[in-house]
Amino acid sequence: GEAEAAFQTTDRPERSAEAAYETVPFNRVRKIISDNMVHSLQSTAQLTLNSSFDATQLLDYRKKLKATEDAQMVSISINDMILFAVSKALQEEPTLNSHIVDDELRIFKQVNLGFACDTDKGLMVPTIEASNKKTLMEVSAEAKELVKDCQSGKIDPSKLQGATFTVTNLGSLQIESFTPIINPPQSAILGVGSIEYKIKKEEKEYRYYPAMSLSMTIDHRGIDGAPGARFMKHLIKQLEQFELLLAK
Repeated sequence: GEAEAAFQTTDRPERSAEAAYETVPFNRVRKIISDNMVHSLQSTAQLTLNSSFDATQLLDYRKKLKATEDAQMVSISINDMILFAVSKALQEEPTLNSHIVDDELRIFKQVNLGFACDTDKGLMVPTIEASNKKTLMEVSAEAKELVKDCQSGKIDPSKLQGATFTVTNLGSLQIESFTPIINPPQSAILGVGSIEYKIKKEEKEYRYYPAMSLSMTIDHRGIDGAPGARFMKHLIKQLEQFELLLAK
């Protein structure tokens, strides 16, 4: 009948000129990413918590850095500041700095912070070891070196292992929020979104402020919503009072 004919027409894309396509076989990196993502979603109980923070002080401090004559200070990015703050916040709520292995939660004293890096070959996640013991300048310098090595293909494979927590930032690509996928055996991953201006009331006045979104996925097998929320609360406080964090 007519309905059957319509179904057959739409079910045969080869009849359309638009059916032409290019085959791009998965390279080694893409195959690893594919396997890891499927394994993550099939083997963990993922829950995403969403929030945002007032990025005014973060942006103001970035302006101060750009006004200096120190090349290394000028190069410190918003993402570097977030990596630094995450490392400190994990010390306030250490259960998030953990792996889930064989029905047990392994909580680490040292923060080995992974961060997502986009390359021509695909996503890589290099690790800043002992990031909780490093200064903002040290975190920034090491992150840039790791990104350079990832993008050039010269990254030491050992630098792509051992992370206890991961940060992925899509804010520069104008993504407001997203659901990051955990990298097992890690128990959590933080996603950072773009800045959107919002309005809030302060005493008797309203003001617009730059709000940066945060989306953290936790593995609910080992991490409950409350500790995840407490971590986000610690992190937001440190990001909103960034210069105070640096003074500690």
